[in-house]
Amino acid sequence: MRKFLGLAAVLLLAACGNGAASGNAAGETAEKSIRIAYQAFPSGDLVVKNQGLLEKALPDYTITWTKFDSGASINTAFVAKSVDIAAIGSSPVARGLSAPLNIPYQVAFVLDVAGDNEALVARNGSGVTDVAGLRGKKVATPFASTAHYSLLAALNQAGIKESELTIVDLEPQDIQAAWTRGDLDAAYTWLPSLDEIKKTGTVLISSRQLATAGKPTLDLGVVSTAFAQAHPEAVDAWRKAEAQALNLIASDPAAAATSIGAELNLSPADAQKQLSQGVFLKPADLAGDEWLGTEAKVGKLADNLVSAAQFLKDQQKIDAVPDLATVQKAIYVKGLPDVLG
Repeated sequence: MRKFLGLAAVLLLAACGNGAASGNAAGETAEKSIRIAYQAFPSGDLVVKNQGLLEKALPDYTITWTKFDSGASINTAFVAKSVDIAAIGSSPVARGLSAPLNIPYQVAFVLDVAGDNEALVARNGSGVTDVAGLRGKKVATPFASTAHYSLLAALNQAGIKESELTIVDLEPQDIQAAWTRGDLDAAYTWLPSLDEIKKTGTVLISSRQLATAGKPTLDLGVVSTAFAQAHPEAVDAWRKAEAQALNLIASDPAAAATSIGAELNLSPADAQKQLSQGVFLKPADLAGDEWLGTEAKVGKLADNLVSAAQFLKDQQKIDAVPDLATVQKAIYVKGLPDVLG
């Protein structure tokens, strides 16, 4: 089990190359600046970035986009107060809202629901044909990510203990390199690295299947509580931009794929193929009971995060599970139906 970094180490990492945007604490952020953490996976967030939707909506703001490789490093940046808004998986958020991190941020958007865009793949020649066959094998995944959570869920479903195999912590691009060298028997990762390893491997289980079995994962948009309190109008503009991107994915996936492909260095055709593997909600759905909900009634996303935290606690990955009321307060639904239109 990985130990959490002490505050001094967290601050050092944030300053020395974990990808965090530079700046003061969220509560001391320059009046007109937004520091956004993004990840390189197909989503509406990349459409917002590529098309400059937020910059057009907030011309008076200086907006900095910084790439991160995983939710764990984004949580580190939030602890260091060096990021305001981020795209991050539901499992890292469940960790972030739990002890010992207790990060003061709120979930304000659902970017996508993991489908076939995250999966567990066995390398051809490894002799592994199902999840049970991973006993004694070497499996890679980015620790503290949705893929890590899903790997643990898949092992639990198959009745396999972590001690029965070797799980290594690798970021997606490092998984590709290790896979090419033949160092791994299997890996749980997401697009675009997933498509690469699938060329010489076989999918054992996907996050879509695990969601059906009661262990869903999502990519979420989160905002620092201090930033939301200081700049509610900027949060509204960001949510509207993300909703605009979701509408584009639904109405003109080819146009959305062109923007996403430009960000991922993929052809529009490849980007559209990858985009089709995710599950994207309609903006209006986010205010429904199943997801974020409204100010009158917070949605079941809060229950999902508590359930994820409980699973992580059972797996001895976090110290304690936050209560539902605490997590409900971490769902940002202020004016949501009006913002989404």
